[in-house]
Amino acid sequence: MSTGSGADSAPAPNSHHDTVSEDATATAVASGTAPGPDAADTDPGPTAADTAAAAGIGASSAAADTATSATVAGRAAARRKGTFSSLRIRNYRLFATGQVVSNTGTWMQRIAQDWLVLSLTGSSAAVGITTALQFLPMLVFGLYGGVIADRFAKRRLLLLTQSAMGLTGLALAVLTLSGQVQVWHVYLVAFLLGLVTVVDNPARQAFVSEMVGQDELRNAVSLNSANFQSARLIGPAVAGVLITAFGSGWAFLFNGLSFMAPVAGLLMMRTAELHKVDRVPRSKGQLREGLRYVSGRPDLVWPIVLVGFIGTFGFNFPIWLTAFVYRVFHQGAGTYALFNGLMAAGSLIGALLAARRGSSRLRLLVGAAMLFGLLEVTAALAPSFWVFAALLAPIGLVGLTINVTANSSVQMATDPAMRGRVMSLFMMVFMGGTPLGAPVVGWVTDAFGARVGFLTGGVISMAAAALIGLVLARAGDLRLKIDLRRGHQHVAFVPRARGQAAPSETELAPAA
Repeated sequence: MSTGSGADSAPAPNSHHDTVSEDATATAVASGTAPGPDAADTDPGPTAADTAAAAGIGASSAAADTATSATVAGRAAARRKGTFSSLRIRNYRLFATGQVVSNTGTWMQRIAQDWLVLSLTGSSAAVGITTALQFLPMLVFGLYGGVIADRFAKRRLLLLTQSAMGLTGLALAVLTLSGQVQVWHVYLVAFLLGLVTVVDNPARQAFVSEMVGQDELRNAVSLNSANFQSARLIGPAVAGVLITAFGSGWAFLFNGLSFMAPVAGLLMMRTAELHKVDRVPRSKGQLREGLRYVSGRPDLVWPIVLVGFIGTFGFNFPIWLTAFVYRVFHQGAGTYALFNGLMAAGSLIGALLAARRGSSRLRLLVGAAMLFGLLEVTAALAPSFWVFAALLAPIGLVGLTINVTANSSVQMATDPAMRGRVMSLFMMVFMGGTPLGAPVVGWVTDAFGARVGFLTGGVISMAAAALIGLVLARAGDLRLKIDLRRGHQHVAFVPRARGQAAPSETELAPAA
């Protein structure tokens, strides 16, 4: 969270002001007052000297050139860090290694759990209920998890939560392998796992910056997603083989044992190398304080609102994929694992691309959400098995882009002392919306078919992205400009009046 002593309570260096400044440059490009889009990627943006001159203070051109050169050099150095720069840090390597093992087990359990419920009930709605119960605690108690994450040492919290998550997997394994499992057992275990996740998620999200510091935070967030998606490639494939050959119980057993890896990694960390963050003392009103903080920051509100819609209605893949496999294509667990693997391949590519990006802009988030909804609509109408399968990788890529862009932009713009509460709100909205959306989407899928269910999620995602994009544009008094001439940026938001001053830093429209 901080990169040295004395910065523990300072806001993140890449605050919402920085993000808006970068996007203001891009807006100037779109309106023809700055170099074209290619140059915008390397342009250093307004320097301190430029700002002083604009205010009439009169910095010298030499000083401005020096500041500009230093900024360019700094950004070039940041790009030279590489896609895997965070892995140079020992503590983060231990964390990432443990996570890839437990994430593999988690994906195995997800596949096995969905297939077990479908086998026991034959109902997509039941799969939706299982998913809803797993995420219901995040919706109800999510903000309290953030308060706990800000108040206690995150490494110790993770030792407790990761151990508890392993026990839930072992419990389900015992029930399944003994032949005693019933659907209510799966519901109960899913709910208990959700309770643990309430604390685990914000603590794990916020702990990343303690391991890598602010300079590597964006890269580490992207690599965490790449880690998760790498496991998603392996887990479903192994789960498909295990379920087909031996049954779901062995997948649950592997998941339970897999949590030994992250626990060992946490115990092996050098605590002296963690970036110290002062824990928030217990006091009244901490929950309300977190909500007030977010409500006063539009650069935090809009990403959270958008991922709320996407998470509630657009990310119900356990429901749709099981329904397509079982009812549309009449296949088995191996095909379900294949579909998840294809989505994981696309997501992994998206995560690696995100790790190479130097910034996270809201306009990228809105554009990715629009494309995500369009791809889901296209997949819902796919005429054949292989067309449907081919669309899953792009859906995974764009969906991961939404997740990483929203996550990193929110984390980078948040004061370290508030990060646990802000990330708990982010995860509460992103994951907690599932208990609201999953049963509805499951019912639509059961009543009207898998294609209509998938189509509904895509249409809602597109509509939410379009609406929020328009809100952001209106907030900054921008208009949509379409220019089909060769060599020009074809689609961009520009000021309504030509020559009008750019919106102030407190306005978010350039980020649209």
